[in-house]
Amino acid sequence: MSHPPMPRHDIWSPDAFRNPAFVPPSAAASLPRRTHPHISAPPPPPPPSRLTPLKSEPGNGGGGGDGVTKEFFKHSSAKRVNTDAVITKALKEQYPHLELVVVPEMLGYGNDCNLLGFAQAGNATFEPIEDVGGALPSSLEWLVYLPPARRLDGDRGGLANAPIYGKYLYKWQGHEFIVYLVDGRDGTGAYPPIKNYYVLAADSYYADQLVLAAGKWSSDLHEEVWVYDEGYWQKSRELFESIRNASWDSVILDEDMKQALVEDHLSFFNSRDTYQNLRVPWKRGLIYYGPPGNGKTISIKATMNMLYGRGIPTLYVRTLVSYMGPEYSIKQIFGKAREYAPCYLVLEDLDTIISEGVRSYFLNEMDGLKSNDGIFIIGSTNHLDRLDPGIAKRPSRFDRKYLFPDPNLEQRVAYCHFWQKKLRSNKDIEFPDKLCDAVAGITDKFSFAYIQEAFVAALLAIARQSDGSSSGKKRESARPALTEQLDDDWLGVVDASGDEDLKKLVLWVEIKKQIEILREGMEQETATSA
Repeated sequence: MSHPPMPRHDIWSPDAFRNPAFVPPSAAASLPRRTHPHISAPPPPPPPSRLTPLKSEPGNGGGGGDGVTKEFFKHSSAKRVNTDAVITKALKEQYPHLELVVVPEMLGYGNDCNLLGFAQAGNATFEPIEDVGGALPSSLEWLVYLPPARRLDGDRGGLANAPIYGKYLYKWQGHEFIVYLVDGRDGTGAYPPIKNYYVLAADSYYADQLVLAAGKWSSDLHEEVWVYDEGYWQKSRELFESIRNASWDSVILDEDMKQALVEDHLSFFNSRDTYQNLRVPWKRGLIYYGPPGNGKTISIKATMNMLYGRGIPTLYVRTLVSYMGPEYSIKQIFGKAREYAPCYLVLEDLDTIISEGVRSYFLNEMDGLKSNDGIFIIGSTNHLDRLDPGIAKRPSRFDRKYLFPDPNLEQRVAYCHFWQKKLRSNKDIEFPDKLCDAVAGITDKFSFAYIQEAFVAALLAIARQSDGSSSGKKRESARPALTEQLDDDWLGVVDASGDEDLKKLVLWVEIKKQIEILREGMEQETATSA
């Protein structure tokens, strides 16, 4: 019985993983620049192609097949000393009239050059070169199972091909190259990963230009955000997806404050010449502070999305914890920010990230001798009083502070209208305008997060009550409203009052109960802290 083939991805494809693979830091922070006698001159005309006939060159040893392939399998079947040296020697013997460039695929710190991923993105083409008459396979690869990012909907995951050894005819901008990809790990350990491209070209100038273009593409963000966590930077598609739909139109704040925040960011990135003319460093820092659940995070997300559309990358710091200590992390964070400037550097929960032990090092990186031109730093905290005065009160570090207070009546009404809109398609929940005013009127001193919890708890209680002969119809219809953007980062705004007819509304009856429970909890917390 035949079965349809299961779709497979190539491991180098950007879509193969939902999240980027781990890239261990390299011992070397940078590589010396490759120079070429023609590099500053206009490129010479492309030479006649001399590559295609080389597909079936027998190499050394006779017997057909590819000599480099034979050498790879011979080397991999014995004690390894240096795979790079063995492959380079074999290539020069097999292709004496071509120039060879060796390119590491991954070094960490952004010094990556993924030639196959570059081609998969539509920037070049490649096709495997098959040996004719050889006793050995033309390529070697793993079949890798990729677990689903989320199993909630029954996703089984997928399969991907991870090349260990392969050779390709590679075409880019009218030029042809023979490219060997070799996983040359010497030893049984997984660290460090050594996967190199061996690029053969009639003129190394074009190989240099290819590596330059592919390296630039590899270092760019492609619907991703740089995230620093556990001592290294990685690109996160998941975080980008969480901010993709974030918009200032959905953020409920005082309109003057919202406009000031938008203008503060846009004017900075548009004002490099102004800063230079004024002879002041082109850098800026803001602090968002206030009680939790009132819009700091969603405002940052909206800004990240707004700036991404203008080509400004975001660098998000999750923690300073690393295998080399927090000082190393701070050095890596600011080094990356300087590399990607102009950029948006996000430090949430400043009071917990910047501890007393690293405060001095952090301040030196932020306001020391090194240039931070083009870096806009945004920090947030729920406890401004816990921040060191050198961070919170010195303008040359964080220039302005914005308070995100508990919403006023008008803002609470607006937030209730936000929920009214979310529940509009639910025919089992009656939600008239006057209910918005009523809920806002009894939620004084509630944060947006507390009001959200009141709505969620009330709707879940209603769903639990509506089982029976309808087979849970009402319960199911209430759930979509609960699963759409119900993270605790959402913030809103509004106002209202009551009416006798409200007593007939199931949502009003239930939400009053939940608000009373939440308020009792708030009062207990206040009494305990006092």
